[in-house]
Amino acid sequence: MRLHHKDRHNLGTAGWLRAAVLGANDGIVSCSSLLLGLAAAHASHANLLLSGTAALFAGGMSMAAGEYISVHSQADLEAAALAQERAELKDDFAGEKRELTEIYVRRGLDSALARKVAEQLMAHDALGSHARDELGLAPHSRARPLLAAAASAGSFSIGAALPLAAAALAPAQHTMSAITAASLACLLFLGGWSAKVGGAPVRVAALRVALWSALAMAVTTAVGAAVGAL
Repeated sequence: MRLHHKDRHNLGTAGWLRAAVLGANDGIVSCSSLLLGLAAAHASHANLLLSGTAALFAGGMSMAAGEYISVHSQADLEAAALAQERAELKDDFAGEKRELTEIYVRRGLDSALARKVAEQLMAHDALGSHARDELGLAPHSRARPLLAAAASAGSFSIGAALPLAAAALAPAQHTMSAITAASLACLLFLGGWSAKVGGAPVRVAALRVALWSALAMAVTTAVGAAVGAL
């Protein structure tokens, strides 16, 4: 007989998991599509490696800059909201207590219990209570621009390095097939792993990621072949 039971939910991993998967997936798809397009246009092996390397670094820096700007904007909004809440607590502490009480009443507590909970929480950490329950800000979900930028650049670069490595190691006559096989295998693994960590169906997620990515690579290959035939 089990004496202790602890529910395990994976929603807490959603933020970092989404960023990591998006970065790695973008790196694999964008670099492999570029390489396949160039290969279909009959670019030399040296040009393939040069273009792939440039795409890896340029994409990584672009991801880092974009993520930093986006998350920093979020951090600025959070800081402004906290500053406003801090001022409101200073000017009208009793009113803020009533506001927090009303929040708990709307969530299902009776008035007396909601008032008691609000009083105890605000006595412990007034700003933290309002940040969490009024603004929806929790310490583990606060915006961290530098961390987000580094994570996005790192995951993109790792993803882009996979098809680039396949292009570098494969014999010239098998370059396109090696890039395609390596990229799709990595995408299947990435989709399945992210689904498993998030508690979603593994097979469906893996196939969804691989199929849409394969479509992107096929379109780029077709464009490269058309341009190369001109």
